Amino acid sequence: MPELPEVETVRRGLLRLVQNRQIKTVELLWPKTIEGDVPMILKELANRTIENIDRRGKFLLFRLSGDATLVSHLRMEGKYNTVPAGTPPEKHVCVVFHLDHNTDLWYLDTRKFGRMQFVPTGLENQLVPGIKKMGPEPTENDLTVAYLIEIMAKSRKIIKPFLLDQSNLAGLGNIYVDEVLWQTKIHPEQPVNTITIAEITALRINIINEIKRAIQHHGTTVHSYTNAFGEAGAFQNELQAYGRNGEPCLRCGTLMQKMKVAQRGTTYCPQCQQVHQ
Repeated sequence: MPELPEVETVRRGLLRLVQNRQIKTVELLWPKTIEGDVPMILKELANRTIENIDRRGKFLLFRLSGDATLVSHLRMEGKYNTVPAGTPPEKHVCVVFHLDHNTDLWYLDTRKFGRMQFVPTGLENQLVPGIKKMGPEPTENDLTVAYLIEIMAKSRKIIKPFLLDQSNLAGLGNIYVDEVLWQTKIHPEQPVNTITIAEITALRINIINEIKRAIQHHGTTVHSYTNAFGEAGAFQNELQAYGRNGEPCLRCGTLMQKMKVAQRGTTYCPQCQQVHQ
């Protein structure tokens, strides 16, 4: 699944491609992609201009003229491409946005899990469940030590599923959770309420810095992720934990191990990352 750095990279690419472009009509090829009153939504989308594209967690927010927003979640395999108008849709194209200047914007999704919702701008926090309950963005301003100390003291979870929970923190997925836990020397099964303030402080810094670095490298390509220009990310070449099962730990040389935590493949160092009381 694309995580925050990949979605942010897609957002930036889409801005270069479709900002200030007018949607002439929309063609829905996979009915489940758009949720709600589909005929009404398709009618409402026509003739609106894409004024801006924001992001909240892993959601893309197409800001349209007339104070409307199209909320898009890529889920496992969703991606956007632009093609010349009239190009026959490929096999996995779910939605075609027919734009001005003889351009079509395709939404492609091999697994067809991605979803879109049409809402009044400013009400996405109320009308989109995934956004309504979402925690702070992993940035200097939004993610504070005080916030983490408060919510972690109340939790009876272990740390990996806690960090994956979007209601606690926006945007982190399996790849970057493995990375920041390795960087902070925290075992993926460490009980959240036993993590020290020093560890929380270090974890926060590592989360913020890791997301920044991943965005600078245009995200991580593990399966089929590409940005809006069809280009793969490069951050997979920078990974320190994820995908390194059986390889020496870059810090101590111990062979990295893989196990399942919360039904997710999890790579860690058994020497550097040990459960403590």
